[in-house]
Amino acid sequence: MNIDRFVMGFAGTMIMITLLLSQVHNPNWLWFTAFIGANLFQSAFTGFCPLAKILKPLGIKPGKAFK
Repeated sequence: MNIDRFVMGFAGTMIMITLLLSQVHNPNWLWFTAFIGANLFQSAFTGFCPLAKILKPLGIKPGKAFK
């Protein structure tokens, strides 16, 4: 698995978790969902992703999007 796939899988998982938490716990979890979406949006244009910066030193292979 490369960094690109890991980031997309992690983001999708976090979105699903925060949507669930907003329904069963508190609607304010939707702010975290919005943060994840905004981060995905800006990384599409800038190529900067904080999670990718963390995964690279851990030895995960880089993909084409996050180098």
